[in-house]
Amino acid sequence: MEVIGKIIQVFPEMSGTSKAGNAWKKREYVLETQETYPKKIHFDFFGERADQFPLKGGDVIKLSFDIESREYNGRWYTSIRGWKAEQAGAAAPAPQSTGFGADDFPPAPEPPIGYNPSAASATDDLPF
Repeated sequence: MEVIGKIIQVFPEMSGTSKAGNAWKKREYVLETQETYPKKIHFDFFGERADQFPLKGGDVIKLSFDIESREYNGRWYTSIRGWKAEQAGAAAPAPQSTGFGADDFPPAPEPPIGYNPSAASATDDLPF
């Protein structure tokens, strides 16, 4: 999946050692989409990608990501794991429509030839 937006928050790098003894590293960010109704998306880069894609506040990027969920103690947790970030800059395409806009529906059909709406309402005896 992909989304275009601006980095609005950068968290400090986290690192540690797994139970298996392997070192790990993670960098987290918050991106704000550039839509009519902007959304904030918290995501991270894990492992070698944490160093491969260093981002800073104000960067406008195209983020490629996967969504993953996992269960822990009967509760489910979902994360957005980035795997690629590209500078979008001024060449970014316009945001895609989120649906239900005026341009998302076909034009209304033309009324039948000879249809007179004032004559129809004069003989219409329905209460609504």
